[in-house]
Amino acid sequence: MTHSQNNNLNILFTCAGRRNYLIRYFKEALNGNGKVIAADMQLNAPAIVEADYGVLVPNIYDAHYIPELLKIADEYRVDAIISLNDLELPILSKNINQFINKGIKVIVSSPEVIDIAFDKYRTYNYIKSLGLNAPKTYLNLVTAKKALETNEISFPVVLKPRWGSASLGIEFPENSEELKLAYELVKLKLKRSILKNVSEKDLDHAILIQEKINGKEYGMDVLNNFDGSYIGTFAREKLCMRSGETDKAISVIDSNLEGIGSVLGSNLKHVGSMDCDILFDSDKHYVLELNPRFGGGYPFSHEAGVNTASIYVSWLNGNSNIKQFINYKEGLCFSKYDKLMPIN
Repeated sequence: MTHSQNNNLNILFTCAGRRNYLIRYFKEALNGNGKVIAADMQLNAPAIVEADYGVLVPNIYDAHYIPELLKIADEYRVDAIISLNDLELPILSKNINQFINKGIKVIVSSPEVIDIAFDKYRTYNYIKSLGLNAPKTYLNLVTAKKALETNEISFPVVLKPRWGSASLGIEFPENSEELKLAYELVKLKLKRSILKNVSEKDLDHAILIQEKINGKEYGMDVLNNFDGSYIGTFAREKLCMRSGETDKAISVIDSNLEGIGSVLGSNLKHVGSMDCDILFDSDKHYVLELNPRFGGGYPFSHEAGVNTASIYVSWLNGNSNIKQFINYKEGLCFSKYDKLMPIN
């Protein structure tokens, strides 16, 4: 326990955006014993409206961003901070000591873990180093073209930003001409997207060419405790996607997926919940992505019986007994839908 008294917990969500469900889940978990504060660059972000308090912050790359968060943490007596944005994770992780010195728990993994997950080429090499499968991945057009010529891979292929977020800049070229054009297009897009800052350090190696695996796609929440020890894996089969996020899914209990989650969680030692993407092509599971934060698929896990919001609240309150919050059931299907909310 830190700032708050009487077992009250105040939790700050940064880059809150549209994650209303997380705000709701954590308010339910707190059950009146604390407040949820949401920070965003726009005060009309939907998650801000749902929170107990909404605060405006500068861009994450602004020199005043961390000082502003520290100020907000003081003003609202914040006990814990949870980020909902890939691009912000390295910034929070590098500045974690400024928050620790104020008694604030930042639920974020180490810079090394974040870099492995955020650099998709490092992700690929790391997954392979664990003995798990990953789609064949190439760092430039020359090596990709050689692999295509020798039939190591075949069209269509996947083009994606090396340092990517959501589904930005993903293309599926079906022949050599499309590959060349798509590569140049993605390069141009990166220069003017939110990925500009992270990609410009090595623009010549900022786009990956990857083997396209066809098959069932799964999302998994791999849960570690705040010390990085593995707790469990909660999987769902993706039935429908929209803008890079799971739109419709069904919960599954599968020992192969749980085995993959256990290997990832035990070796990576990330902090808290990590969102993973897996493809199954009839005889092999391929690990695609690692995102060491709450992902867009978390509500499916929550509704199927793992209450990570209550687990976090328990851990923040010093309670390690979380069994009552894990009652995962398979075969439960859920779908997201849009709704309007007043924001002024």
